[in-house]
Amino acid sequence: MSNRDSASGVLWFIAGLGVGAAVALLYAPQSGSETREMLMSKAEESREKMKEQARRARESAGEWMDRGKEAYVQQKEQFRSAYEAGRQAYKEATTGNEGGV
Repeated sequence: MSNRDSASGVLWFIAGLGVGAAVALLYAPQSGSETREMLMSKAEESREKMKEQARRARESAGEWMDRGKEAYVQQKEQFRSAYEAGRQAYKEATTGNEGGV
């Protein structure tokens, strides 16, 4: 199946969803104002859910960022300690050889 055929199939599927939704609204047992009220209510619920998910995502991202900073600081301190230990060992090795020569 080519890209053109698959894109066409997706468009027909979306069009079918739209037609189905329109038919469902036309044959709904509720009046137009009740249907609009229901749609507005569902839209508001969806909006609130999205706001809550966005808030959770921000909190989660903040927590991951804090963990990353902590790991960075810890690795930096370990590197600094290793560097200083190596520097001290080199200094002791070079000064010990000078005295023995």
